Amino acid sequence: MIGAQESDTERDALKVKLLQLQCHFTWNLQMENVEWDDLQERLNYIIESDIVKYQAMTYNLLAFVNCTRGNCEESVNNLWEAEEILRKNHKFEIEKWSIITYGNSAWVYYHVGELAEARSYLDKLERICQQFTDGSRYTALIPEVYGEKGWSLLKCGRKYYEEANECIEKALEGDPDDIEWNAAYATVVFRLKETFEDPQRPEHCKVVKQLRRALALNPNDSFVKIMLALRLQDFNQIDEYYRLLEEVLLESPDDPYITQYAAKALRRQGSVEYSLQLLKKALKVKSFSALLHHEIGLCYKTQLIALQKTNWKYFAHEDGRKLIELCKYHFQTAFDQKPSLIFAIFDLAKIHAMSGEYSKADDIYTNLLRNKDYSPLNKLLIHWNYGEHQLYKKGSQLNAIHHFKECLKLKVNTNRNEKCRAKLKQIAEDRMSKDARDSVAFGILGLIHQVDGKKSEAIDFFEKALECDRDNEEFQSALRELRQVT
Repeated sequence: MIGAQESDTERDALKVKLLQLQCHFTWNLQMENVEWDDLQERLNYIIESDIVKYQAMTYNLLAFVNCTRGNCEESVNNLWEAEEILRKNHKFEIEKWSIITYGNSAWVYYHVGELAEARSYLDKLERICQQFTDGSRYTALIPEVYGEKGWSLLKCGRKYYEEANECIEKALEGDPDDIEWNAAYATVVFRLKETFEDPQRPEHCKVVKQLRRALALNPNDSFVKIMLALRLQDFNQIDEYYRLLEEVLLESPDDPYITQYAAKALRRQGSVEYSLQLLKKALKVKSFSALLHHEIGLCYKTQLIALQKTNWKYFAHEDGRKLIELCKYHFQTAFDQKPSLIFAIFDLAKIHAMSGEYSKADDIYTNLLRNKDYSPLNKLLIHWNYGEHQLYKKGSQLNAIHHFKECLKLKVNTNRNEKCRAKLKQIAEDRMSKDARDSVAFGILGLIHQVDGKKSEAIDFFEKALECDRDNEEFQSALRELRQVT
């Protein structure tokens, strides 16, 4: 309880100071963007497995998670653990490593109403930060702070990857040989490449170079090894890929997170049964893993596609029906357990389409489009997948064009956006080869130029489109927007 002597004014003044700190409570980690159950489970796993060099980081993030979820007493315990680790492992540089821990402590005590205790941590921070030339009154932007911030953002999901990347780069500028920051940087560039495709040769590939750098600093890091193995597999560097995969399976046979990546590599090389064997074993240890369920579903989908190629009645075949149901179960379970794993629900929609259940696939995409909270990237992926469903499964080119256009309007810088642009351009060219005055084709080309900022060219194509289809509201609206005086 807040003491009677503490007025609202004093409490507000304290909060103004707290907002100046660098810690988890000021990093804008929003409730709706973080899967708290999954994050808490992973943090507990990291603690139990002792796989992070700077162990206090894990307790700091766990303290924030517990406080955010209303378990402030456990949050205090987490911070005591963090301080004990700092005293034990960082006694010669404890002040650098205490900045975030003390900041979190000040916030937690503020939340539980122990304002005097919160002020005591602010006083400690003020004494520490006086030492640093780039420090403010209550914080200092040093490699230890940038690194822990980047590491924490990386753990909080895809929405924070770009910011995590920037923070870790700043940490490495000040401490380029740090093992933890190099491993974190390797992880974030590996994950970002799924969004920003990297077609370079391996010797010039940023992801491969950073993974090799991290592995040179810590040759025993199985997680870095399996990421490097997967990336080398992309470049068909088979010998080194196999060597790394074998090492990982020997060194970390019971780690469910490592297993998930190893199983993905095995599935992609065609060893689906071995992949399933590993995944089912891992699922016994971590039964609520959405990622494991998704990977198992992908294995069954691979088997279903193989059956489809050998038997045109695969969906009526007993083995085919069984595989379809297994796919549906694991993809749905993965999405239910981790709603941000949007690829799982895409895979479920595709299984419905493969078995002729088009209306169920439509329902999935329609429900996804109703969700207004998805990021621009996820919205793009929904429209892209629904467009392909409409084009290739339902044969509706006009509906497909609508969704591909929506992709383009989102202006997300991904390889999928470029594929969408190429798809629309090809559709326009195909239509114009059949009818040189096709209004839909003109409209597509008008939108492409509009998105590219080529105003006069866009106006020209939309005018041609309206000449062919005078009452089209979409073309009229586009022209009004383009002709507005800016």
